[in-house]
Amino acid sequence: MNHRTTLLAALLLATAPLAMAQYMWIDDKGIKQFSDRPPPPNIPEKRILKAPGKPLFNPNAPAEAEPAAPDASAPKPPPTLAERNADFNKRRTEAAETARQAAADAQRKADEAANCNAARQNQQALDQGLRLSTYDKNGERGYMNDQQREDLRKNTQKVLAECK
Repeated sequence: MNHRTTLLAALLLATAPLAMAQYMWIDDKGIKQFSDRPPPPNIPEKRILKAPGKPLFNPNAPAEAEPAAPDASAPKPPPTLAERNADFNKRRTEAAETARQAAADAQRKADEAANCNAARQNQQALDQGLRLSTYDKNGERGYMNDQQREDLRKNTQKVLAECK
């Protein structure tokens, strides 16, 4: 008799989890249904509130977004190391290009300033009526005639017109 009682107790303990396997869902009329059998197949998954192996429905939990359409306002995952490295290399290349451009602009402005300064000195020498010398292709020194002085004056005035 003692063995029968033990066997009956073990059988009852083994069937206890089956009794707890309950389903809870909202039917088509909006009524909450309780059953130990699964809901009919026409009930969508979002209306099944409780099922074995599924956590109990929490009405205060945030609603899950529909995976059908990605949302533009959804947070992006953090960038990978390769993406961060590519961004760094891009920024470094852009900074080098900006520095090169700034150096070229500074050199151009310095050249323009030197050209304007030389034009001012030529204009001053022409205005004073000094004899201006030139050098030919053999490196021999000669002096400007009146036509050469007038050509130099015109070129100097063009350059000075572009100077600020």
